[in-house]
Amino acid sequence: MKVFTAISELKEFLKFGRLAAIKEGKELQVGLVPTMGYLHEGHASLLRRARTENDLVVLSIFVNPIQFGPNEDLDRYPRDTERDLALAEHEGVDAVFMPSVEEMYPQPTKTKVAVAELTSKLCGASRPGHFDGVTTVVSKLFNIVAPNRAYFGQKDAQQVAVVAQMVNDLNFDIEIVPCPIVRENDGLALSSRNVYLSAKEREAALILSRSLKQLEADVYSGHTTTVMEARQQLTQKIGSEPLAEIDYVEIAAFPGLTPLQETNSLSSELKAHAVILIAVAVKFGTTRLIDNVLLTGKGEAIHV
Repeated sequence: MKVFTAISELKEFLKFGRLAAIKEGKELQVGLVPTMGYLHEGHASLLRRARTENDLVVLSIFVNPIQFGPNEDLDRYPRDTERDLALAEHEGVDAVFMPSVEEMYPQPTKTKVAVAELTSKLCGASRPGHFDGVTTVVSKLFNIVAPNRAYFGQKDAQQVAVVAQMVNDLNFDIEIVPCPIVRENDGLALSSRNVYLSAKEREAALILSRSLKQLEADVYSGHTTTVMEARQQLTQKIGSEPLAEIDYVEIAAFPGLTPLQETNSLSSELKAHAVILIAVAVKFGTTRLIDNVLLTGKGEAIHV
């Protein structure tokens, strides 16, 4: 496994690999897994998927400052380079890209990539500018690595939708591969930010997965709760946890994030749309967690 901190060195490595493949009459298949580090089993699942589908796997680790707001946790975002590299090597990563902020942004960036509409709701409503930072850094990584496929976890379903829209609109020749949420045995969605939770807050945070799982089960069993009632019931259930401070509870079509008919049943809306996203963002203490379920025909893959 090779570790690169300079863009030019990573590009040279990839160029050499592609030329070697061409000499053998092949096209090198490159998979990219973009992360901010402090890796966990969720990231490992993305790396494993990338490993099975590509000749060469690139992992990027970069805590991107331009996607953090002024009152967010950039300075205290968890970091553990030694552990990250050990996990990457264990999962068979070929190249790790760990640039500095100065390498990625040698001067204050005057160019940003922005996706309209999809970024003004859900997390975008409470984190203005966040997704502009995400799409800008992801587009830079795409231009640096030029992967055939890029892997993103469905825990941040809005991010998946936004990046897929950017790829489609800007004609990136890249397949966006969404991968399922990985959870702890008790249901808590894995997140690098879980380390911030106290024992009581972590226990309280289980209300998210439990509430979402119950609503998912109700829909698949044919329960005819309307979209409005489903949102209200989910809000009340999560709100019954004293430590939970709700940012949003939203239900929308996926990946367009378009609103549903409030007075229609969720079951009927599921028939009308290929996929429905039920997403929540909730603070426990100072830690903001997101979670979601994607409703579709049972066993069907999610495409964006």
